[in-house]
Amino acid sequence: MSVNQESRLRPIPPSDLPATLGALRESAWKSRSVAEELAANLEGVIAAQSSLSAGVQGFETTVLPQLETAILAEHDIILLGERGQAKTRLIRSLVNLLDEWMPIVAGSEINDDPFHPVSAQARNLVAELGEESPIAWVHRSERYGEKLATPDTTIADLIGEVDPIKVAEGRYLSDELTIHYGLVPRVNRGIFAINELPDLAERIQVGLLNVLEERDIQIRGHRIRLPLDIVLVATANPEDYTNRGRIITPLKDRFGAQIRTHYPREVDTEIDIVRREARVAPTTKAVKVPWFIERIIGEVSHLARRSPMLNQRSGVSVRLTIANYESIVANAMRRSLRTHEEEIVPRISDLAAALASTQGKVEVETLEEGREADIIAQLFAAATLLVFRDAVVLTQAAEILAAFDGEVIAHTGDDLASAEYGSLLAHIPVLEAPTRAIAGDEAGPGEMAAALEFLLEGLHLTKRLNKDASGPRALYRSKGS
Repeated sequence: MSVNQESRLRPIPPSDLPATLGALRESAWKSRSVAEELAANLEGVIAAQSSLSAGVQGFETTVLPQLETAILAEHDIILLGERGQAKTRLIRSLVNLLDEWMPIVAGSEINDDPFHPVSAQARNLVAELGEESPIAWVHRSERYGEKLATPDTTIADLIGEVDPIKVAEGRYLSDELTIHYGLVPRVNRGIFAINELPDLAERIQVGLLNVLEERDIQIRGHRIRLPLDIVLVATANPEDYTNRGRIITPLKDRFGAQIRTHYPREVDTEIDIVRREARVAPTTKAVKVPWFIERIIGEVSHLARRSPMLNQRSGVSVRLTIANYESIVANAMRRSLRTHEEEIVPRISDLAAALASTQGKVEVETLEEGREADIIAQLFAAATLLVFRDAVVLTQAAEILAAFDGEVIAHTGDDLASAEYGSLLAHIPVLEAPTRAIAGDEAGPGEMAAALEFLLEGLHLTKRLNKDASGPRALYRSKGS
């Protein structure tokens, strides 16, 4: 990316903002801490009945009220939850509570407050130029820093290090200007987020505590008072966080609010998230995902979160639901390309395509190792049965079973065109009415094919039809044949 391209991506401050320290003093701008800024702006959001984080669903009555309270109390915050619970997205949404533009001493590496500069560079500039000191304006998007805590994270990464290039330019090692600041000082007067905080080595936690609590940094013999203004937000897995020894007590004590996140508690909420987040390959074909396919995908994740065969300590992420949705739609797309159909409509036979996307996102218990495929198949079968029993009322069950007596069979498969399902309905007319009830009055051939597969699979799972499966194909027949 060229310099010109990068500059076009950055917001450009309005031209009427003060450009010197003197002009800033004469303006209405007042210096305040980041915590005060977040709290004041949140007051306006709450008063306007707006959402703190419109992009996160399922937390409206649980997590968000606690988060709002913590911000109004001006606390540092730790979010505890398993993977895939939107913790990082929630933290990033806090950037919207910052003022759109913030003044700094021009050229400052650590966003020095023009009224209270803390770095040697900014202090020297203000002392030299006084009221004519140039002011730059920083957009709120640049006032957020984030670091994934890993065991190899160093003090240099977070706090800073002596810059050998500055020493080579002629500065003395004792000169504060030789320091290259790390991530934390560079988001001074902003929000700093640490993901998976317990993975940070203890000596690094001590260094982080020093700069946040004691307001000093010690780098290669330098001891510098650096009163940074930062709101610290961290995430952690509850099991790691509550394990004694994974996080030093003084740093743990710094957090004023500990908020527990959770997975969507309603399947409908999870489905809404999937509809918004799932990515489908660009296509000119219409994509129609039947309601029962969406619900089965959501139920699989909810069942997985309660399954004793899966490791619950690592969690079952919402990303599993999204990935399964994408895989199933992609398999239906593959069929539509082969059969030259204009619509992409996933079916029950497409659920097998979710094996690959599920295996990488769940961890089986030790006793179940080697049975991943069987366990996943059981989850999808259980979810299908649950949705069928909850949503389908069959008044024609006896007639359908009677129609399958003798040598009558039904073939299905993820490689069959929708027209072949139309032929099956013509061959067994009693299936037409319940299939139409599932698909809807306006359903086209693809949706009718999907509904018919769902009906047949439901009859099999409720032990009213036998099923013989071979690869992508399945054959449904009478229990007596």
